[in-house]
Amino acid sequence: MLYRDNPEATRLDFEAWRTLFRSTCGQYTLERAEPDAFAGWVRQLSAFGFSAVDVAWNKNRIDRTQRDIRIDGMDLYGAVFQVGGRSTVSHNGQTVQLAEGDVVLVDKARPVSYVADSEGAHVLCLQFPRRPLISNLGFEPQGASHKRGGTPAGRLLYELALHALKRDEATFSPADSYMQLAVYDLVGALFVPDSWAGSRPSDKLFARIHGIVRDRFADPDFGPRELAADAGISLRYVHKLFAERESSCLEFIYSLRVDHAAHLLNRRSGKAWPLSEIAYASGFRDYTHFARKFRRRFGHSPGSHPGARVQHAGDAPVHGSTENGAS
Repeated sequence: MLYRDNPEATRLDFEAWRTLFRSTCGQYTLERAEPDAFAGWVRQLSAFGFSAVDVAWNKNRIDRTQRDIRIDGMDLYGAVFQVGGRSTVSHNGQTVQLAEGDVVLVDKARPVSYVADSEGAHVLCLQFPRRPLISNLGFEPQGASHKRGGTPAGRLLYELALHALKRDEATFSPADSYMQLAVYDLVGALFVPDSWAGSRPSDKLFARIHGIVRDRFADPDFGPRELAADAGISLRYVHKLFAERESSCLEFIYSLRVDHAAHLLNRRSGKAWPLSEIAYASGFRDYTHFARKFRRRFGHSPGSHPGARVQHAGDAPVHGSTENGAS
């Protein structure tokens, strides 16, 4: 069954599969399989700038235990899509049965178990760092939240996940920073807590605050104080709204600025930009601060971002040195 779904996949023996699985997905405790009975593959992908893993396996159980969590310390969420076959996910005190097109949200800081059905399972996991996901959603999603494939947001997100499987290019494209925002919005639509159904009067206000930040984040003078003025509320209340959702106003602003900078770095029309201009156009006044935030988000410097076309000369000054707003 597995290789009918993906005839071009490279079949791995169990030991090779286990080694590759741990190197791409983190520390897991894997039930040993008989060599002649095992079938599976593991592929690491990039999906709109997010890390993704394409995994298939059969006849064995995959566990992430408290010990595994302590070993690698991953602070990620994973949106796990069932691409083929069926599987059972036990997580956060719940057991979820997944069929093709279904998706479950997994918190990698908590134990989880995966069991393939008798014919095997094929899943795709999109991985989201905890803080950027919470900042973009405006709430902290709960592990084991799941949706069937028939919901509108579920269908759209599933189609985007399937697109990631078919992409040949691994580089970050200019459209990916916009697609990331679309993916965040779809994840939010799928996994918004039921308790949000009219229970908090501040939800509409918080959604409006998100809109203000998205409109103004590229202004280097914009920060929490300016956001409060635009929203007509106190600065203290702005911080309270974010804190209630396990988030931070500044970190949300920074996440939009850094993602916008990644988009500018991948522009391929016209001449290359100096890094200092890209930093300023993304809302940063200080290049060192920009580079630090960028490295924290992507794991490498702005100048080495995949596909970047930049000028490195004269990168130090960034339109003044005064620290204002959230820059």
